[in-house]
Amino acid sequence: MDIVFITDLRVDTIIGIYDWERETLQTVSIDIEMSADVAKAAATENIDDALNYKDISKRIEAYIKDSSFQLVETMAESIATVLREEFSIAWVRVTVHKPGALSNSTDVGVRIERGLKA
Repeated sequence: MDIVFITDLRVDTIIGIYDWERETLQTVSIDIEMSADVAKAAATENIDDALNYKDISKRIEAYIKDSSFQLVETMAESIATVLREEFSIAWVRVTVHKPGALSNSTDVGVRIERGLKA
């Protein structure tokens, strides 16, 4: 199985359970790994044969900006669902980072995998 990835996709959004978090945009960072067969794209050098990470990043960024989540778990699950349904991705690993959520930590978040690895 080949993997196409996007690392540190930053999006400003409403995320959190506290009142102030429901009113203030926060930056989340998203890492995505997706199963793909890159052989055809490698042979043809045609973007139509590839898993287009630009289209994926734009879709996820728009989706997150238009959403309002309380938990990073829900955000990660929703991203995985969008990717699997809209881009026909069989396996995906999504990591959502919420930097600054804890004063004594650089980063917190969640990592999920959905689908079957080939």
